[in-house]
Amino acid sequence: MKQKSGMNFYEEMKWRGMIDNHTPNIKELFEQDQVVGYIGFDPTAPSLTIGNYVQIMILKLFQESGHTPIVLMGGATGRIGDPSGKDAERQLKTEEELDANLNFQYEQLSKFLNFSSGENKAILVNNHDFYRDMNVLEFLRKAGKVLTINYMISKESVKNRMESGISFTEFSYQLLQAYDFQMLYEKQNCKLQMGGSDQWGNITAGTEFIRKNIPNADAYALTTPLLTKTDGSKFGKSAEGNIWLDPNMTSPYAFYQFWLNTSDADLAKFVKYFSLRPRSEMEELIQQVEVDPQAVKRELAAELSSRIHSESACESARVVSQFLFNKKAKAADAQSLKKADLDIIANEIPSFTISRSDLNDEISVVDLLSEKTSICSSKSEARRAVKGNAVSINKQKYTDPDAQVEISNLLHDQYILVDNGKKNKFIVSVG
Repeated sequence: MKQKSGMNFYEEMKWRGMIDNHTPNIKELFEQDQVVGYIGFDPTAPSLTIGNYVQIMILKLFQESGHTPIVLMGGATGRIGDPSGKDAERQLKTEEELDANLNFQYEQLSKFLNFSSGENKAILVNNHDFYRDMNVLEFLRKAGKVLTINYMISKESVKNRMESGISFTEFSYQLLQAYDFQMLYEKQNCKLQMGGSDQWGNITAGTEFIRKNIPNADAYALTTPLLTKTDGSKFGKSAEGNIWLDPNMTSPYAFYQFWLNTSDADLAKFVKYFSLRPRSEMEELIQQVEVDPQAVKRELAAELSSRIHSESACESARVVSQFLFNKKAKAADAQSLKKADLDIIANEIPSFTISRSDLNDEISVVDLLSEKTSICSSKSEARRAVKGNAVSINKQKYTDPDAQVEISNLLHDQYILVDNGKKNKFIVSVG
C-alpha cells in the first residue's frame, strides 16, 4: 500500500516537533509501505482529554501516512494503575467504572480514526482479553522471568517512587505493558509502540521483552515530548481542571475559549501539534503569529472545535464569544442571538432564575438588580450603578433608576442579559 500524499510519517513527526526519543534504526522502519503501530489508553477517566488528543493526533497522522494504527484500550492495565509521572499510588477504579469509561472513550476515538474501511483501518484491542483467562502463576511464568528486578528498577517511573514507596501492583505495570506489546507483535505483526515521553521506560521494556522472547524480532519505540506551555504548566490544564473532549464536561464554548486564551508564544507549537491543514497552510499560520496572533488563535479554535465537537457547536461558540467580548455590541445584537446561544451563555456566565409571576408585565430595573437577583447588594447600590451609566439590559443602556424592564424585553421569552460595568456580565432566566 502506498502512503497517502507521499507523506513519510517519521519526517512528518520530525517537522512537527513531535519526536522526543526513539529506538535505533527507526527511519528504516518507515521505508516500508505499511507499518502496524499502537498507542495504549487506560480508561481511568470518564473521558479523554486534550492531553490525550496529542496521542490521537499521532495515530491520525500515522493512519494518514498509510500505516495501520492499533488503539489498545487498557481494560487490564487500567485495573492496575500506571506509576509513570505519579508521586503517589493511584486510587483504583471499580471494574464498572473502568468498563463504562472504556466504552465511552472508544466512541470518542471513533470520531477521529477510521475503524471501518480500507486496508489500513484502525484496529481496536482491549488488553483485558490477554489476561482474563490467565491465572497469576501462568503470568509469572510467561512474563515474570523475562525482565530482571534490576532492569525494572532502573526505569524512571519506578526509580522516582522508591523513596515514597511503590506497591507491587504498580511495580508490575511495566510487565503488563511489555507483555501487551509482545501479544500485539505476535497477533497483529505490530512492530511499533508510541506514546508520551513519560512512557519511554514502559515502552522500551516492551522492546526488550520481545527481543528476549522472539529471536531476530524487530520491535521499535517512539515517544513524543510531554506538551507544556511556555510557562512550564501542563498542557490541557485550567483553573477548573482538565480540558475534556466530552462536551458535557468541557463545553464547546469553554473549549473554544481555551484556544483563544492561549499564549502567543505557544501558538506555533500548537499549530504543528494539532492542525490537519496542508503543510503550506500551517507554515502560513505560523508566519502570521508575529503579525496577528489573535487571528491564528481564531483559526486554531475553529479547526479544533469543529473537529472535536461539530461545525454547529463551533459556530455557536464563535457567536457567543464574539457577543460577550464585543464592547460595541448593541441591542440588535442581543435580539439576534438564537435560543441555543443564550442557553450556552446561561451555562458560562453568572446566572439567576426568577419566577415569571415576579415580573407581571414589568419590573423596575433596581428591583431586578437587587431584590430579584444579587447583581447588586442593595437598592442603593443598584441606583448608583444605574445613575453611573454602568447598567445595560440586553445591551441597552439604562440611566433612570425608576425605569421599568418590560416582559416584552425577554429574549426568546426567557432571558434577560445584564451588564453592570464593562466586565460584570449576568444572565437572568425567567421560569
